[in-house]
Amino acid sequence: MAELIKDKKEIKRIRTYIEGLDENIEGGIPEGHIVLVCGTAGTMKSTLCFNLMYNEAIKGKNCLYISLEQSSESLIQHMVNMDYDLGKINLVTMDDISDIGETIKKAKSKKGSFSIVDLAAIRKKIKATTVGPSANWLNAIKNTINKIKTDAGCDILVLDSLSALYVLTKFQDARSELFYVFEFLRDLKLTSFLISEMPLTKDKYSPYEIESFLSDGIIKVELNERYRKVTREISIVKMRATEHNTDVFTLEFKNKKLKALYGGETPLV
Repeated sequence: MAELIKDKKEIKRIRTYIEGLDENIEGGIPEGHIVLVCGTAGTMKSTLCFNLMYNEAIKGKNCLYISLEQSSESLIQHMVNMDYDLGKINLVTMDDISDIGETIKKAKSKKGSFSIVDLAAIRKKIKATTVGPSANWLNAIKNTINKIKTDAGCDILVLDSLSALYVLTKFQDARSELFYVFEFLRDLKLTSFLISEMPLTKDKYSPYEIESFLSDGIIKVELNERYRKVTREISIVKMRATEHNTDVFTLEFKNKKLKALYGGETPLV
């Protein structure tokens, strides 16, 4: 049994590296939390996760990004376009399941690894293969996470996205099966970020809605139109073990930094 903390100051936290937001969540997200990052298309969900993982990798943490649809090439191009200096981190990509041993070797070669598992490419390569029940995809993902966590010492996980996962895996009993998925991540003591596509109606944070209850935190990003300009906004809907500000902040990316402007202030153009 894990030793219980005696004071909230003992809670270790991971910064979001969003200026103006960390100050409103007691410095960051508690380690080991499972957080939904939800929003409609174009709200910078992936960018928020890149930004966090990139900065944590610079500090020596090992991070794992599992992309179920977007290619690793596209993800890297996006990071370069946003002026991330990839030379500062140990960037590792895997697009063949048989390369997992080599991926682990590269991730272990030095601290501060940012590993991208390109499941989209893996799916293409075994398209003609009999995969079996759809649940096998979930098992393959869990086995990959477990292997990299165990052998390479992974600290932070991003799964992009839940919607894509549900296309691959048809749950018969979503409440029960998702509970065990979340417990799997908790048992590994991974700080996990699960990207969730919200419907345009914005009436729920995740496809099954159960994820909202199972998660430790919910970060919502959305687009809003003001004066014929579209602005991005971010809010912390939920964050266990954290005194957090529930206000809506304007989100902007400027000078290679993400910023949350307090009180929904419209960013300067």
